[in-house]
Amino acid sequence: MHSNLDQLDGIDAKKYIISKDKPEHQLELYTQLEEYFGESLPFVSDENLELIEHMEMKNEDTAYRGYALIDGNGALVFNTINDFWGEQADKTVEEIKEELEKLK
Repeated sequence: MHSNLDQLDGIDAKKYIISKDKPEHQLELYTQLEEYFGESLPFVSDENLELIEHMEMKNEDTAYRGYALIDGNGALVFNTINDFWGEQADKTVEEIKEELEKLK
């Protein structure tokens, strides 16, 4: 995904990586990604999987890989479970833009 971050530039939405990892582990990964790619999306720690469950991305005691869109009121707009969403950046970005357009 990080090799395709520039494709997210045209999306007018806040973007985060959400995982159940502890903040110190996320900081370590963030630093490594930033050093390697020159940038990284910010991480959000969701150790209890509450946000992940709200996004309907919970898979027992972990999260599915994928992405979701939450509106300004905190309501889930859509989600997509896809292990290869980062590698399929064109499709991912297209779907996000389509869903954002529906909110206008």
